[in-house]
Amino acid sequence: MRAHEAGALHGEIGTRGPAWLRTPVDVNALVPQLWPRNVARGPGGALTVAGLDVRDLAAEYGTPAYVLDEDDLRERCREFRAAFPDADVYYAGKAFLCRAVVRMIAEEGMFLDVCTGGELATALSAGMEPARIGFHGNNKSVAELTRAVDAGVGRIIVDSFTEIDRLSELARERGVRPKVLVRVTVGVEAHTHEFIATAHEDQKFGFSLAGGAAAAAAFKILDEDVLELRGLHSHIGSQIFDASGFEVSARRVLALQSQIRDARGVELPELDLGGGFGIAYTTQDDPASPHDLAKRLRKIVDGECAAENLAVPHLSVEPGRAIVGPAVFTLYQAGTVKSVPLGAGGDAADGRAYVSVDGGMSDNIRTALYDASYSATLANRTSTAQPMLARVVGKHCESGDIVVKDEFLPADVQPGDLVAVPGTGAYCRSMASNYNHVPRPPVVAVREGRSRLIVRRETEDDLLALDVG
Repeated sequence: MRAHEAGALHGEIGTRGPAWLRTPVDVNALVPQLWPRNVARGPGGALTVAGLDVRDLAAEYGTPAYVLDEDDLRERCREFRAAFPDADVYYAGKAFLCRAVVRMIAEEGMFLDVCTGGELATALSAGMEPARIGFHGNNKSVAELTRAVDAGVGRIIVDSFTEIDRLSELARERGVRPKVLVRVTVGVEAHTHEFIATAHEDQKFGFSLAGGAAAAAAFKILDEDVLELRGLHSHIGSQIFDASGFEVSARRVLALQSQIRDARGVELPELDLGGGFGIAYTTQDDPASPHDLAKRLRKIVDGECAAENLAVPHLSVEPGRAIVGPAVFTLYQAGTVKSVPLGAGGDAADGRAYVSVDGGMSDNIRTALYDASYSATLANRTSTAQPMLARVVGKHCESGDIVVKDEFLPADVQPGDLVAVPGTGAYCRSMASNYNHVPRPPVVAVREGRSRLIVRRETEDDLLALDVG
């Protein structure tokens, strides 16, 4: 996630300061790139999604709730497949995974990337073809690897020498030859938050390129001839907008590919450039389209292969956030509204309203964890009231329990109003918790005027069921 100053707002013009605080905004407007394709304002001013009024969704399913525009998600799958017709497009399940989503992406011809035994179990239980599954993870247990091998997953991305040994032992025991890729740490400093940058040297993922571990891992696999080495893998981080990081990564990985060819006479047939493609959370974000991404990546790979005199390998990419992130918004209900002065003189007119909603960091930890920026809108009606600077906060006992740091909302927002936050499909439900013993929200899929529950709301009975004391 790129760092935004607090002024990166829905509708902001200019920079933060006195002029910014007086900037006129239309608090009823919806910026298209921030919302699922089928979201609009209905005749009464309430948001609709796929023809359904959010007030009706709130009445039926309660709040908070994650609302998934199924057609939007499916269309994004199709866009990536069309943009990468000669590549394998893996949906990165860590962004958000449930059985219904597994079936959706499978029906759209996608592959699936998982990184834990639980994600693998979800994929298999939903009927995902094992050969179309890739298995990631920096610390896969013997039990997880055993399940993956026995299920016949299409590829395993190995992350350590210990894992190579574990997997080789399993392969010998079973008389099989699992397909593997070596995850390479290429030393690229992606322009993202340090906690979601994954290709610099000082972190837990992959084999170091600069230190020689990546080459040693590839040589070990080739020399032992127990596992089938299909190629190399690189992932430079998440919420990335600048293609230059992919260019550096591809150049370094393909140089290693050339080194392996020269040393062992083998040209590896596959190359995975990972994912991490950014989405728009605020109007300050300008993500590239799948078509533009594909064009840039293909140009990079073709150029580097020509420079290294290599055959162009079969590519794969792993969008997760870029598919599910924009397809979901979270629907909350406001509980309290509190004005807090910001100016040195304590003038309430220059203050901020704290709009407390019935969720918070238990359903969206990203603002607290990554300093992520989000947008919000009044969802159950429109308003002619003047815009006010607002902060949407949660109900948890933490001052950092913030959902949206800064947004203009109507000055007449009140308890009982619905507030919608777009762009919450990726890493919100996946990273949700029961902090303060708050049950996690449901996920509601909507399509063509119909809604269905695909992940039910947790209950207090669910929370107590694990408490055996």
